[in-house]
Amino acid sequence: MRSQYEYLAVLGVCLLITLPLEWMGRGVYRRWPQLARAVAPVLLVLAAWDVVAILRGHWTFHPESTTGVELGGVLPIEEVLFFVVIPICAVLTYEAVRGRAGRWLPDG
Repeated sequence: MRSQYEYLAVLGVCLLITLPLEWMGRGVYRRWPQLARAVAPVLLVLAAWDVVAILRGHWTFHPESTTGVELGGVLPIEEVLFFVVIPICAVLTYEAVRGRAGRWLPDG
């Protein structure tokens, strides 16, 4: 059985799982202007791509797994949030690994 909040729940779990990485790296959330500049191009390009794919009939979303809120009557809000949340999780992961990498390298 599907829930209309299934997609949002997955995005929430992604954010929760990566939240501790904020303190392992260089503080991604604390540098929100830089984060916004990193995420914005991804959001714009992929949202446009999705809208074209939806309008051409190449791509759809299961209506029982989304809230029904659509931007422009086309793109589910969950998909827009996906294009924000997943890049944020990726940047958090990258910065955490980068922040710890020196500790993993051998001395010498």
